[in-house]
Amino acid sequence: MPGREDMPSTLRRSPDKAQRTWEKTHDSAVQTYGEGERAHRTAFAAVKHEFEKVGDHWESKGRKGPSDRQAAGGGPQRRADTAGGVDANATKDHLMQVARKLDVPGRSTMTKPELVKAIEKANNRATAKAREKGRKR
Repeated sequence: MPGREDMPSTLRRSPDKAQRTWEKTHDSAVQTYGEGERAHRTAFAAVKHEFEKVGDHWESKGRKGPSDRQAAGGGPQRRADTAGGVDANATKDHLMQVARKLDVPGRSTMTKPELVKAIEKANNRATAKAREKGRKR
């Protein structure tokens, strides 16, 4: 199946449900739109409705719904910044917990938008580190 082969490494390190969501949505999108960026964006949008990126993998949000402005509006014509898998619609308390888990420095004085950006950066660093580790094997 193409979805299994094209699955990003962050999803390979994630729960089975996140992987199944990606795979089924990706394969359906490939049938509708063809292989490429649009199929990947569609699959990520489905994952982001139930999961959030924490470090180098995805974890359940515990609720369903859009994770940022782009996910809320959607559509190829409407482009907005995404939060890179961070659940920007979560409460500040939740974002603080995620920042604590990722050991984000200075988190106690950050505003909610600053937390979202800091978590996104920490996630990107963790993903890069995990990918580098995978290449060395």
